[in-house]
Amino acid sequence: MEEIKKQLQERFPAVESRDSVDWPAFNVPEERLLEVCRYLRDDLDYAMLVDVTAVDWSDVIPRFSVIYHLFSVSRSAYLRLAVNCADAGAPSMVSVCSIWPAANWHEREVYDMFGIQFKNHPDMRRILMWDDYPYFPLRKEFPLAGIETELPPEDTEVREATDAHVIAAPMMGGPFHATPGEPMSRAEPRAADQSWTEKNPKPLD
Repeated sequence: MEEIKKQLQERFPAVESRDSVDWPAFNVPEERLLEVCRYLRDDLDYAMLVDVTAVDWSDVIPRFSVIYHLFSVSRSAYLRLAVNCADAGAPSMVSVCSIWPAANWHEREVYDMFGIQFKNHPDMRRILMWDDYPYFPLRKEFPLAGIETELPPEDTEVREATDAHVIAAPMMGGPFHATPGEPMSRAEPRAADQSWTEKNPKPLD
């Protein structure tokens, strides 16, 4: 891994090592992201994009970072890239779909949950929430118990499943915890915020 670090930073001096407790990790400027990713895929054999996610640092500038996890089958090794979004008000990032087609759904989920737009994405729309949903549930200001929101009138499937015209998403929030030593029926992880469950008790069979 030290050799990979040396190769990467010799080729791209702007790439910096990043503190990490598990895999090698690097900070990459957005303007070099596509070049770095192609080099990692074609020259260093990181052919698999495992995951794309993001971090909302809340009160830090830049506020959002996009995180990429890569895997090399031949090396049996992971690698992490972190790229800051320049604009906290309307954050955006270049899409890596042209390098790893698997990024398509990953980037859509990041957009859906964090509101980060991916430039040149072939289908930049929400993947979990409906198109007109007004919030981004993984941003720090979003409450753990969700926000009651009017469902779209055409969404009959969700309305029938929930028997409601208003839904909070997510239904309840973490952190999730379990009590060690309890019977499994009571040890199942439960959300610290149980407000939605308390207002909507499960009917008895």
